[in-house]
Amino acid sequence: MARNRRLTTEQDLQEAMDQEITIRVFRDDHMIDSGGVIIRFDDDIVVIQSGVSELAYHSRQLCEFFEMRKP
Repeated sequence: MARNRRLTTEQDLQEAMDQEITIRVFRDDHMIDSGGVIIRFDDDIVVIQSGVSELAYHSRQLCEFFEMRKP
């Protein structure tokens, strides 16, 4: 069973990026992205890479980010 943890702080996002943890992204209670890893973030945007050339840019204010970690 996978464990979900909401990523809300700078430290949460940095830890997920450093450990290359798989991320799910929700907006308006709908999952809009899944299976990528964070490659960069700032105060406004989180950049998630799902494949070699697949980048997604998500607003930190409009989206919720969750790590997917197996126990």
